[in-house]
Formats: sequence, C-alpha cells, structure tokens
Amino acid sequence: MIVTLTDNPSLDRAITLTTELVPGGVHRIDTDSTQPGGKGINVALGVSRAGHEVLAVFPAGAGDPLLALVDAAALSYQACPVAGRVRTNLTVLAGGVTTKINEPGAFLSPAEVKGIEEVLVSNVHAGDTVMLSGSLAPGFPDDEYARLVRQLRSAGAWVGVDTSDAPLAALAENFAQAAPDFLKPNAEELGQLTGRDGVALEAAAGKGDFSAVREAGLALHNAGVAELLVTLGGAGAVLVTTEGAWFSPSQDVPVISTVGAGDSATAGYLIGRARGLSPRERLACAVAYGSAAVSLPGTTIPTPEQVHPDPDAVVAI
Repeated sequence: MIVTLTDNPSLDRAITLTTELVPGGVHRIDTDSTQPGGKGINVALGVSRAGHEVLAVFPAGAGDPLLALVDAAALSYQACPVAGRVRTNLTVLAGGVTTKINEPGAFLSPAEVKGIEEVLVSNVHAGDTVMLSGSLAPGFPDDEYARLVRQLRSAGAWVGVDTSDAPLAALAENFAQAAPDFLKPNAEELGQLTGRDGVALEAAAGKGDFSAVREAGLALHNAGVAELLVTLGGAGAVLVTTEGAWFSPSQDVPVISTVGAGDSATAGYLIGRARGLSPRERLACAVAYGSAAVSLPGTTIPTPEQVHPDPDAVVAI
C-alpha cells in the first residue's frame, strides 16, 4: 500500500479573475472552486485515481470542511483529530499569471503532533511505500521528517519526502542516519540542498544544459538518497538513481494552472514504481502526470485517461 502524510493540509480555493491582477484595484471573479489540498493529499488522489491502494493521513477536526471534500473525492483517509481548523490556500489566476496566497496553518500541540505520528506509524507495514509531503504546520519540530524517515525505514517501509526550507535543511543534516529512499525537490529546493542557485539551475536546464542539475543530483545520491526526481518547471525533469541519470522534457500542453503539478509528478512516479516500471519509464510517467496537471484548472489532479507518458522522450544524461 501507498501511504501519504500531509502535516499541513488545506482547502485549496482557486479563483479566476476577469482581468489582470492589479495591486490596489477592484477585481471581479469569473470562476471559483474549492478542492482538498496539501501535497500528500494531492499525491494520494493521483495514486487512487490510477487504481492503486492508498491511504492519506492528515490532521483535521471533526466537521472540518476538508473532510467533506475528501469524502466527495472518494479518497481513503485517516484524519487525526486536532482542535484548529484546516487552513485555506488561495490561488488567483489572472492574465495568464498564477498568484498564490497561503495561510500558515493552525498551531498543533505536542499531544496533537504525537497523535499524528502514532496514526501514521500504526498504518504502515513492512513493504509499504510512504510519502511525506509538504510544509509542517506550526508546532511540528523542524526535524519531523528526519525522525519519521528513521522510524519508518526501520519498520521496513520505502520512504519518500517532498518538502522545503527548514524541514528540508533538517532532513539533509540527518542524511547519514535518515536519508530517504526518494526525494522530490524542484530547482529551488535542489539549490537549498546543495548550495547552488536554483534559478540558475532551472534556467540552464531550459537551455538544454543539465550538467549542474545532474551534478547536484549525484551529490545527493552519493549522500544516501537512492532515487531523486528533480522537477524543473517548463523545462521538464531529471531523475537520478543507482542505475543512472535521465532527463525528460515537459510535454507541450496549454498551461492553465501550475498548482499541484509537482505533486502530480510525484504521484506519477509512485504509480510507475508500483507498476514495476524501469527508471526511464517512471520518469516518463512522472512528467506526463505533471504536464497533464498544468493543463487542468485549480488543484485538479489528473486521471490516467488524461495522462500520456512518452518514454521515447527520455534521454540519458
């Protein structure tokens, strides 16, 4: 089974304006939708829609609006009781530009943090895949993912992480004892991990130069990360594993919303792995899911019918 943890879930509200977004101006809403959000929930939705067994673990109190949205999405989940409400993340789509405004999330007490950890661990068994995704709600220690990686791997699980900033730095500091089996940084996060300029990494990849991304990826692989998927926005993605390193360009699709594209890529990778695909095929699946996601509104996670992997587009680097 695939289990995802979302420590800081959200209600993802997406609005489309009739005009460009102008600071200080008055705007009118054209479309408005709210979907369940949070990186782990997004990943779980993609995996579930592909027909694989998945469980999403996240904090949410009884009666929280997030639960109704997850129920409507027919996603299997285990909600951990907390006192605070789930945050709302606002995405504004205007003039072809996406603007995100995110709440920090309610503060969690030490008892609530412990309860979330216990629910996660109790649902994980040897041989399971676990994906720890997203930011940490206030109240979690920065080294939360590092501690969970150690505990889950000792229980026989295969563990992936997708996070940034302080939790990512704390994980990297503990690679000697807590390197995850899988890591999914974007260019900025890869820069945070390796002391490089993330903007420059993505720009170089956009021009066809993947040497810096490959070098940074190999450095993390040598530090203990078995599989590394680096998403590079419109440039595509790079995969580094024990077998080698590969690049795949993004597919040529109309860009409607980039929200959730990285999570969809993660879902595609986990789906490929669950199907026993080769690294090249897993990368193609990840890129196809990410590309499909950007062509959909809001935080819409694609279904298999909307995804068209192209392994022939993947090249060794």
